[in-house]
Amino acid sequence: QLQASGGGLVQPGGSLRLSCAASGRTFSSYGMGWFRQAPGKEREFVAGISRSGGSTYYADSVKGRFTISRDNAKNTVYLQMNSLEPEDTAVYYCAARWWGTATMTSDGVNYWGKGTQVTVSS
Repeated sequence: QLQASGGGLVQPGGSLRLSCAASGRTFSSYGMGWFRQAPGKEREFVAGISRSGGSTYYADSVKGRFTISRDNAKNTVYLQMNSLEPEDTAVYYCAARWWGTATMTSDGVNYWGKGTQVTVSS
């Protein structure tokens, strides 16, 4: 089970940190990722991280602004979002894939967390 938190309303240029806590004892066996879905759009990949945390991968639209990380001791994955833009407004979902890598597609996800709303507006 995945539980995401940390969303909210932020002004353009601001920052937010999303967290996703996983239950169970096999967290380190899952590649983890973040996806987002804006109103009227399909869900899209944002960032992914390998099982050990040694590899990461980002969508071009967030590269250089977002950072994904994980703490396997705490069964948690994070998404640090800086320099937020109105175009980043969406519901953000964490995702887990068994024995996955940093690259992730939505059809390969085994578990989805409930989304957390991120709104970037002045």
